[in-house]
Amino acid sequence: MVILREGLCPGLSADIIIALKKNNVKTVVDLVASDLEDLARKCSLSYKTLVAVRRVLLAQYSAFPSNGADLYEELKSSKAIIPTGIQRLDTLLDSGLYTGELTEIVGAAGSGKTQVCQCLAVNVACSIKQSVLYMDTTGGLTASRLLQLVQSRTDQEDEQVEALKRIEVVHVYEAYKMLDVLQDLRQSISQQLLRSGDPLRLVIIDSICSVIYPLLGGHQIEGMAIMMHLARELQTLAHEFNLSVFVTNHITRDGANCIRPALGRSWSFVPSTRILLRRPEEAKGSQHRSVTLLKSPRQPSNLQTELDIGFCETLEANSGETATCS
Repeated sequence: MVILREGLCPGLSADIIIALKKNNVKTVVDLVASDLEDLARKCSLSYKTLVAVRRVLLAQYSAFPSNGADLYEELKSSKAIIPTGIQRLDTLLDSGLYTGELTEIVGAAGSGKTQVCQCLAVNVACSIKQSVLYMDTTGGLTASRLLQLVQSRTDQEDEQVEALKRIEVVHVYEAYKMLDVLQDLRQSISQQLLRSGDPLRLVIIDSICSVIYPLLGGHQIEGMAIMMHLARELQTLAHEFNLSVFVTNHITRDGANCIRPALGRSWSFVPSTRILLRRPEEAKGSQHRSVTLLKSPRQPSNLQTELDIGFCETLEANSGETATCS
């Protein structure tokens, strides 16, 4: 709500504002919605002046319509697709992660979420040669595993060093610290002060619920507010700076023993895309995982495939195709 004040637009003097406020016209909306002839008479003001002021305010504060073609052109110029480096996962996600969006992978402890995050970070740093911010909230990230993945992409030591430099790791163990990191990130991007000098394309948070869960006890009011504040920060960063945000989340079971992503209904609206990573009962001790698409703006829900997360590579497929669950 924009309050009328002197200097807001040409012609809006202090005397006019005082006269308007005496007749309960205090905001831009109040003025635009008023009958100007009646208002001019009540305020003893020039009708012509009020019309001119309203025209300027409408030009400054109105949302102008745009057609579908314009929106499509804007979409093409602002969207990019980031391959995960895992062929089957890219197929499931309709080519990979999309910038401007938040993608969430959910799964039980030990399902391999962290390994997917590490593979994704290395693929962006090695193949796309762009920067990654990796926020580790559990201590699950290991330098040796990152190095192993980088070495699997290139045997050139200088290329390995450059790739590792593109992955900035921050250990974050509580929500307020994460908000500080995101604020610093916004400032760094705006001022082009990223350490590696390469464009930042991906933000990874492993795992988001580890910093939010401790705040959700008691009446939950403060914790819910922080959770939604964090969600808005991530969505805004993704949209404004053309980034992809990738987060991991735990799963819980309800009274009917059904699997549900953690953090509840309020958080469920935050990710644009959500995938479920599970270890099949018959695959205990192996690196084979089943992946189910729970939510997507582009693909039908319940598409399913299998991965070998041990090497962040696709399996030699039995069927060769991603299949729809029954």
